[in-house]
Amino acid sequence: MVKLGKTIPAGDLFTLDEGSSIPVWLQLKNRFIYLITSGFYKPGDHLPTVRGLAAEVEVNYNTVSKVYQSLEEDGYIVSKPRQGAFVADVSDKPGVSASVVAEAVTAEYLQRCQELGLSLEDIDAQFTAALVAAKQKREREIGDTHESQKPEDRRGRIVEFPAVPSDADERASGNGA
Repeated sequence: MVKLGKTIPAGDLFTLDEGSSIPVWLQLKNRFIYLITSGFYKPGDHLPTVRGLAAEVEVNYNTVSKVYQSLEEDGYIVSKPRQGAFVADVSDKPGVSASVVAEAVTAEYLQRCQELGLSLEDIDAQFTAALVAAKQKREREIGDTHESQKPEDRRGRIVEFPAVPSDADERASGNGA
């Protein structure tokens, strides 16, 4: 269990897709990195034990151990003998930013949608519809409290991603190597 004001079962934080082409250990590692870099886990937070997490998400102990070792090698966590694993301070870690995490999440989203059989055009339409709905919801929530502000002052942070090379489009559609 993870404590953050209330108890959240690890099974709710770590949903794994065994049918995905992404290995389970990498899905788990990527989720940890997201939870750490997004601020869900704060520096110094105690992580679940390897055995406890393995039992809760129903994966092999060695798989979780591999994830923790990899996270430690990459500087995301620190293991202390007989105490457990703790979140490291990654605020000054190169490459750890909202845009890097968003790029990884977006790439995984695209891959999973394609594995479901969606075309790039279908994914674009679905994402655009979800984005429009989220913007409408935000505007409803902001409501009258920000009526005096200019629209550009109410926008969220804009993250620019590098352009995707054209050969990536071919690979994504299954025409590449």
